[in-house]
Amino acid sequence: MESRIWHSHYDQGVPASIDYQDWPIPDLLARTAEKYPDNTALIFLNCKLTYRQLKDQVDRLATAFTGMGIKKDSRVAVHLPNLPQTVIAHYAALTCGAQVVMTNPLYVSREIEHQWNDAEVDIAVTADFLYQRAIAPIKDKLPARQYIVASIPEYLRFPLRQLAPLKLKKQDPPAIAPMPSGPDIHRFRKLIDATSPAPPRPDISMDDLCALQYTGGTTGVSKAAMLSHRNLSCNAQQVRAWIPRLFDGEEVFLAALPYFHIFGMTVCMNVPVMMGAAIVIMPNPRDIPQMIKNVTKHRITLMPGVPAIFAAILNTPGIESLDLTSVKAVFSGSAPLPIDVTRRFEKLTGSVIFEGFGLTETSPATHVNPIDGERKAGSVGMPVPDTDARIVDMETGETELDHGEEGELIIRGPQVMVGYWRRQDETDLMIKDGWLYTGDLAIMDDDGYFRIVGRKKDMILASGYNIYPDEIDQILTDHPAVVEACTIGVPDEKRGETVKSFVVLAEGGSVTEDELLAHCRENLAPYKIPRSVEFKAELPKSAMMKLLRRTLRDEELAKRPQ
Repeated sequence: MESRIWHSHYDQGVPASIDYQDWPIPDLLARTAEKYPDNTALIFLNCKLTYRQLKDQVDRLATAFTGMGIKKDSRVAVHLPNLPQTVIAHYAALTCGAQVVMTNPLYVSREIEHQWNDAEVDIAVTADFLYQRAIAPIKDKLPARQYIVASIPEYLRFPLRQLAPLKLKKQDPPAIAPMPSGPDIHRFRKLIDATSPAPPRPDISMDDLCALQYTGGTTGVSKAAMLSHRNLSCNAQQVRAWIPRLFDGEEVFLAALPYFHIFGMTVCMNVPVMMGAAIVIMPNPRDIPQMIKNVTKHRITLMPGVPAIFAAILNTPGIESLDLTSVKAVFSGSAPLPIDVTRRFEKLTGSVIFEGFGLTETSPATHVNPIDGERKAGSVGMPVPDTDARIVDMETGETELDHGEEGELIIRGPQVMVGYWRRQDETDLMIKDGWLYTGDLAIMDDDGYFRIVGRKKDMILASGYNIYPDEIDQILTDHPAVVEACTIGVPDEKRGETVKSFVVLAEGGSVTEDELLAHCRENLAPYKIPRSVEFKAELPKSAMMKLLRRTLRDEELAKRPQ
């Protein structure tokens, strides 16, 4: 690409353009298993798999998938927390030429029903407790023909394999359940152990679809970004090129970010697999004591995360007495990183925190701060190799603005999605003349560093999760006592933003805040549930009778101490 002002601020060894390898995502694992067969691939509690063993497990499951009718362009839902089974299922589906539909394990039945029917899922890989909780009640409404059901303890060794069920039963909610039965139900580990590895060898090109990655949009309706093998493979290669201080075959990555999220999929799975790194898997990113134990025990060298994780580690009693100095670099994203957290965490570990930015629609990384160069406070850094970015006016999106002027951030690069699955209208709104219009408001400085200053859309970003107010409003107004609802994001020290809803009751309607929150819990994933509900006589509206979220947000901010 043409030279840009930010290229002169790249770290030494980071190229402005990359000579990309044509590696569809299954090839990342195949190459590494051949080059580093005896390197540790996955660590989960007392389970360890080498890359040779991981490839064998993937090949066996891909063979089983083929026997169930999975072929090129089939769709496989992977509905699991971070587990060895998640990685195995992901690469097995792609080995068949299928597309993966990574599904949030926190989703309730209603959300799964929409996603899987929209994607026309052929087979679903899930866990025993998720099946019983969210799938069994709506199984007759789902398109999946077969279910492969995993159990958390099945890859553990003695004695944890025997002890884990007792602990998992005590969790709230339990993380283990009786294994369902039926002709369309298959036990994950039993199926793999009974299948000889004879994987299919479809012709997979870089431009074939790889993942249907669900996200919200301008309407708040969940839809899938179509990510090709080129999108995901190039982004993994871009991230790798950005960190020349890492060494293939020697690093240890922490995988606490959820694999169903694009940040976790790329930075905690595809990148380390491509590098032959060990991946320490954590199902629960909120288990800070276990996270700290993993860092010290396994000598984590690269730690992708979000600001809330780093703040929680710093607030752990006695943390100063522990040795966290194995950490070389920390990749922070999904929310603004407080300067104080950066300073304290770097002092504690001796590492460098580099903040970045991206979208589901960009696989995700588009901007990252340099590691060795200047990291500007409040900046998300500069575009990664082969990525172009502009700031354009918010009205027409056609006029490029000068440095220092606020406008909409638009992006072009090999990591930009193909489009939205069966949503050409939404695709046309987002991609114009090869440029992806992010909806984020940003400023570029004279050095080519970008700062995000707001969002055109009203999306709420809480603890790294994208939350769409329209969806919450719909659930609230589904309650017979509510006539109108308007949801906003309000600042929160721990989550970045948190969710607050305002409602107007129907005439004669009566409902308490607790009852509305209970209604939300039945219909929304936990992270989407409002933290508070305020009752109002009326909601602010424009002349066109459009609800004015900004007015409510401004009123809420005015109440807070300055």
